[in-house]
Amino acid sequence: MAEKLFKDFEPITSKAWKQKIQADLKGADYNEKLIDHSDEGFDVKPFYHQDTHQNIDLPITEGWRITEKIYLENYTAVTKIVNDVTNRGAESLWLIVPEANTKLFDLLKEIDNLQVPVMLEFLKLEQEFLKHLDEFSAELNIDILLNFDPIKQLSSQGDWQKSETEDLAIIQQFAQLKHLKPQLSIDARLFQNAGALKYQELSFSLAVLSEYFNYLNHNQALPKTIQLNLITSTGSNYFFEIAKLKSYRLLINSLANSFSVDVTLKIIAEPSQRNKTIYDYNVNMLRTTTECMSAVLGGADWVNNLAYDEIFHKTNEFGERISRNQLLILKHESYFDQVYNPTNGSYYIEELTQQLAQKALDEFKNIEKNDGYLSELFKGNITKSIEASAKNEEEKLQKTAFVMVGTNKYENADDRMKADLELYPFVKKQQRQVKFKPIIARRLAEKIELKRLDKEANA
Repeated sequence: MAEKLFKDFEPITSKAWKQKIQADLKGADYNEKLIDHSDEGFDVKPFYHQDTHQNIDLPITEGWRITEKIYLENYTAVTKIVNDVTNRGAESLWLIVPEANTKLFDLLKEIDNLQVPVMLEFLKLEQEFLKHLDEFSAELNIDILLNFDPIKQLSSQGDWQKSETEDLAIIQQFAQLKHLKPQLSIDARLFQNAGALKYQELSFSLAVLSEYFNYLNHNQALPKTIQLNLITSTGSNYFFEIAKLKSYRLLINSLANSFSVDVTLKIIAEPSQRNKTIYDYNVNMLRTTTECMSAVLGGADWVNNLAYDEIFHKTNEFGERISRNQLLILKHESYFDQVYNPTNGSYYIEELTQQLAQKALDEFKNIEKNDGYLSELFKGNITKSIEASAKNEEEKLQKTAFVMVGTNKYENADDRMKADLELYPFVKKQQRQVKFKPIIARRLAEKIELKRLDKEANA
């Protein structure tokens, strides 16, 4: 529409808006009543205005795919599952590969027939197997994303899988793939699920990427063009999560430019496990819906949903179908696929994006000054900072300053879960030798839930 609307109305400045708000407050303090002090270290204002707005330039993301995550255990069964879920609306597949198995090649042929892109998440990976996979992929016509992040595994386990030399050698192999796209992966879910703040997630992920770039550069193996697969979790802070994903694109582009690398960023997002509960578990469906919405609006390329009962039930048809249908409703009934980058131009979200990116950049620079992520990890500083953030969040939960419906407020006193736990939904303690204190993913409600389970047992 060429005609400008509202041209007969005088524009209202941010100063005028603030004066009007202060008049309506009738003497109440503006800052005390309306400014929200976020845990991220910056304030959220009651309104945002074009007077102070700075546009940010982000790459256009071309839609999002409904993703289905499948654990490769029984290859015959998985082949049937792959055909079933793609017929039911899955547009991309996320396969978790526990160990090298040549049966994977037959499965990839089946997926190639379906013309569905796939991401392979390797829990263990040998260089020889990766070489065979690269050669085999020449026969396929589908996009294959690879997820193997040895620094993430180091961070969660307290030691390298084999050794620093052997684990990082695979990263060099990833960057020099011949038939598959040269690529790297950063699995940032650990930070969110352990209780890190959003700027910490961003800065730590950026610091891990910097470690990989520096390693490849040192070995003269850093390509001019590379794909980065970023796997992240979205929490319940709706607008902040949207801004977080946008900040990833800003920060990664900036870091890549400093290394003279052209990065194609693929963001694969799923809801966080941190705020999921075993009591009043149907509320998990509401949580995952808003978290998937944040992922879509933040510009994720692939979105996987968690089943409402994933933390305490084995994989089941009902839970998987509901989680997939949540995404199908967002796409086909709520039309979340009809507008690309719908949050562009939102003064609030774009300022949040800039604030998060700047706070993360400052933290990243501090990490780099102290010899990088690996150095800070082995000193214990990364784990300490996440534990401090997690502790603060847990204290807020205990005081109901942070509300989890059905857990610390509006609880269903008649809810009984002890007999319904098929999986152990709490942190498992393992005795092993470590080189530093690892980062442990832990759900926020665990302490409260353990007390309720004890009451059930003693009732």
